[in-house]
Amino acid sequence: MADLSCTAFFGDGEHAFTLTPELVRELETKCGSGIGSIANRVFSRNFAQADINETIRLALIGGGTTPKRAHELIVAYVDGRSVIDTFELAAKILERTLFGNPQVKGNDK
Repeated sequence: MADLSCTAFFGDGEHAFTLTPELVRELETKCGSGIGSIANRVFSRNFAQADINETIRLALIGGGTTPKRAHELIVAYVDGRSVIDTFELAAKILERTLFGNPQVKGNDK
């Protein structure tokens, strides 16, 4: 099975980020388009702020953060900051969601 999770420093410390299939569907609903379109917008730097915010928030929840704490982290460390600070994290989450971890054997199948 592909490893779709990643860990990164975000805001106040290291956090786990995972977009489960259920959370991918929620992301699609929140952003109004499919995961491929969301990823394409982010990868081409033609994204909406919701693409970034919701990708990170939902991946925090998938990684084990409570929904309330995930919202608090977005408010504290995404809202009002430069977009490039969080763009790279959202891109990493989407890359892992779509392609898995290239370091884990079996992700090339």
